[in-house]
Amino acid sequence: MFLERKEVGEGKMTMEYKGKSRLGLQSFEKCPRCGKSAMVFDSASGEQICTNCGYVGKEKIESLGPEWRTFAKEEGGADRIRTGMPSSLALHDMGLATVIGAENRDASGRALESSMKTTLERLRTWDKRSQVHESVDRNLRQAFGELPRLTDKLRVSDAIVERAAYIYRKAVDRKLIRGRSISAMIAASLYAAMRDTETPRTLKDLAAVSNVKRKELSRSYRLILKELDLRMPVADPIKSVSRIANKAGVSEKTKRRAIEILRRASETGSAAGKDPMGLAAAALYIASVMENENKTQKDMAEASGVTEVTIRNRYKTLKEALQM
Repeated sequence: MFLERKEVGEGKMTMEYKGKSRLGLQSFEKCPRCGKSAMVFDSASGEQICTNCGYVGKEKIESLGPEWRTFAKEEGGADRIRTGMPSSLALHDMGLATVIGAENRDASGRALESSMKTTLERLRTWDKRSQVHESVDRNLRQAFGELPRLTDKLRVSDAIVERAAYIYRKAVDRKLIRGRSISAMIAASLYAAMRDTETPRTLKDLAAVSNVKRKELSRSYRLILKELDLRMPVADPIKSVSRIANKAGVSEKTKRRAIEILRRASETGSAAGKDPMGLAAAALYIASVMENENKTQKDMAEASGVTEVTIRNRYKTLKEALQM
């Protein structure tokens, strides 16, 4: 890689790199001292330098471009940009807290003395403790430490995680958490977020991954709805069809026939007030009979998590409403 001098008109000169260009260098007019070479801006040092005589025309120039500096070598291979991670409601401090770095070096890059290392380590300890000195901060830290474990098992999106964190923070502001289980309240907030976004997950699914009883979970969910005045959309049984069909192993043709049955039931109003999982399982059972697939009510009950009695009752309701 080398520089080539190029004349651009009226005695002005510019420099161009041949081969692989160096990121962060911009060429300017020729040097005011020697007049032989162009001035080059080095973004690493913030200086405008002559490539011929080394004259520094300007220094401490601010770079307005994006920051892509990495700390891979300095801090043991962690590839992080200088701006850090984005803020999030699912973090107890929203990702806005300051952290004392783990590198024991001063501003010049020299290693610190052993006595100063001990002092700095003590400062790091107190810095971590000071971030959760209030009961509310400790509560949020414990709750949002539990939230990623639940969302990983349920496989929900980041938007639902942010919504659940928002609902839980509102519950903390209303002092609904006091005297109640943090695990139950964060699980109920997550269930409320999934209901709000119409994600097909049931209380039974959430109780299985949260180690909270279904009765306690439903009580916490009702409390959140009442005190925060939340209005949840009516659950659509069509969104539960794919989940049950995949577990039961039915064909795509049967799945489409079940969706058609549920749409007709919705138009007649016979699906109002019914459990969406039971309706979806009953519609899939009817569709499997119509498509000559060997699926029993027991198979659908195991795939949907409802009882066979529920499927039989919804089966009768759908047959009468659609006159099948």
